[in-house]
Amino acid sequence: MKLVLTLIAAPNSNALTKHVVDQAAIALTGAGALVGDVTWLAEGEACDLIFDGVTLDVADTSLAEAELGVDAITQKIATRRKKLLIADMDSTMVTGETLDELAEFAGVKERVAAITARAMNGELDFEAALDERVGLLEGMSTGMLKEAWKTVEYTGGAKTLVATMKANGAFAALVSGGFDFFTGAVRAELGFDYDQANVLIEADGKLTGKVQKPVLDRQAKVDALEALSEQQGITVEDAIAVGDGANDLQMISLAGTGVAFHAKPSVQEQARICVNHGDLTALLFMQGYAKADFVS
Repeated sequence: MKLVLTLIAAPNSNALTKHVVDQAAIALTGAGALVGDVTWLAEGEACDLIFDGVTLDVADTSLAEAELGVDAITQKIATRRKKLLIADMDSTMVTGETLDELAEFAGVKERVAAITARAMNGELDFEAALDERVGLLEGMSTGMLKEAWKTVEYTGGAKTLVATMKANGAFAALVSGGFDFFTGAVRAELGFDYDQANVLIEADGKLTGKVQKPVLDRQAKVDALEALSEQQGITVEDAIAVGDGANDLQMISLAGTGVAFHAKPSVQEQARICVNHGDLTALLFMQGYAKADFVS
């Protein structure tokens, strides 16, 4: 058998019951697949079903129609363990949008957040939207960056994801359309090997309302994936990429495993693998790591 279905529920929910697993097996069998035994990766939270006899597309369609209420991820079993993690930061490794939090201190959060939401759903040009939002921060003290950082919270499973993949020989990169002040802090705290982001231009201890050009946009994320893969002596097929916004789509599409994580509607429509129930440890389960293998 060549393919694997990984079922993943929200942590501590015990939502992945025998009934759900049986329904998934019935859906695959109904589509013409031969389904093997269940391997539990975490009781009540994640398991694997090996199968063969149908394509991934057919399997995905059958599982979607079954409406299982958990994340259902199908892959080729031989290539699911990855050697490179490349992750977005805002609303992926951290729970919110750091630019929106920074705007809170300038008294323009509502205006900035509205632009952010439209940009991340692909409704606005990313660079123009970034310039417009940063322009609203003109004159803000650079000291507010540290204050905004205090409000940042990590997404569940973020540290475990990075630590476990690194412990197993993978390279971890944080590539964000946000700002290097924040990615540097996340890199240091979570143990990423590399970070890349946009740079806010400062003068006399204040933000100028400008971003250093060229901006890190969706193409820059693709370029980073390709460059980091080459540096590591691997191909993009050996990478797992994760993000939530429209500017992550090309990166997600190019990587061997591309994950839309609690993503914007337009992103979920186009990404094959979506995680809507699990936290970031879902990226470990889908690579075949059991909870007992996790490193914190």
